[in-house]
Amino acid sequence: MLQILDSTLREGEQTPGVYFSPETKLLIAQLLDRIGIDIIEVGNPAVDPEICEAVALVSNAGLNAKIGAHSLCRIDHVQKALDCKIDFLGIFLSVANHRLERDYQITIENAIEQVVEVIGYAKAQNPNLLIRYTPEDTTRTSIEQVIEVASAAVQAGADIISIADTTGYATPFKNDRSYSYFVKTLKEKLAGQQLYPKIAVHCHNDRGLALANALDAYQAGADIIDVTVMGLGERAGIVDLATLLVNLGEMVESELPWEFNYLKDLYHIVSEYSHISIPPILPIMGKNAFTHYAGVHVKAIAKDPMLYQSLALASLTNKNNLALGMQSGRASVELALEQIGQEGVTNNRVLMNCILNEVKVLAKRGTGIDIDNELPHIVNQCFAFDNCE
Repeated sequence: MLQILDSTLREGEQTPGVYFSPETKLLIAQLLDRIGIDIIEVGNPAVDPEICEAVALVSNAGLNAKIGAHSLCRIDHVQKALDCKIDFLGIFLSVANHRLERDYQITIENAIEQVVEVIGYAKAQNPNLLIRYTPEDTTRTSIEQVIEVASAAVQAGADIISIADTTGYATPFKNDRSYSYFVKTLKEKLAGQQLYPKIAVHCHNDRGLALANALDAYQAGADIIDVTVMGLGERAGIVDLATLLVNLGEMVESELPWEFNYLKDLYHIVSEYSHISIPPILPIMGKNAFTHYAGVHVKAIAKDPMLYQSLALASLTNKNNLALGMQSGRASVELALEQIGQEGVTNNRVLMNCILNEVKVLAKRGTGIDIDNELPHIVNQCFAFDNCE
């Protein structure tokens, strides 16, 4: 069964300006746990004592999800993570030639020795610890080197190998850069050595392909997919949690294990504490995701919402909305009037023409019309005008 790893508290906190206190991380983790997230990555304890505090706090909260920490491939950093009593440890070290030569200034052999030593140390301290090894920048690393280091990591005790598209380089449209290629090749080559780790994927969105790459990886047999709320993360972020879950809902044959009704609270809390607004056009959770505007659209969805949307809302927390503005027609205004309890006005043709005209005039200011607060004033204004006539 596919597992979801949420990294909002680690990767998400690498979004410039984002900070979550330990108490906030616990609140977010609790909601993620209620949704049914399998692994919650809380942060890198070696970065700051407060992150260490947060990891320990969430680890001791009695959640169903496995609670994880992130770590450089160094024994001292790993020990800080282990001290937090975690269930899951992610260790990363790139074996791409450009990183080995220009950054680490070590050989591939040196890198593999380091990976084996650190994973072996972590496993010896806690044999039940779930360990993920990530050859960072996997998709720009030769597949031979990925296989070589992954094999050594698994034999040293790693349970998961993560294919990290660290720079958003992967694309499903080029074979040797696709997640399908990396997932299938890695599984096949490791199985040939009688090694069967779970394969995770961490897809960055630099080219806007993170979701497509994640779904490509799932179809190829990936076992774990990393996500964050709103796709937060370095640069353009990674895969958005809600968008992935909804798309997987059409691909997973078994009964869905996720509780969608907690998504709205989760997104609002993350937005509040990250000080990043939920983009209105964000699929699924954006305020415009199920809002209809153009007159022909509104008229049609009044009969059947599925005439102008492909997603059923039964399992989601959003509801259909309508917007008023330059694109609105009489049907839009009628539905909006019903929404504010003024449906009796719809039989007055003169008033309806006045209201529609005022809506279009007001829309030219370039901001949306608040149906609950502004439409009543428009109606009163048109009533007064009609009485004066």
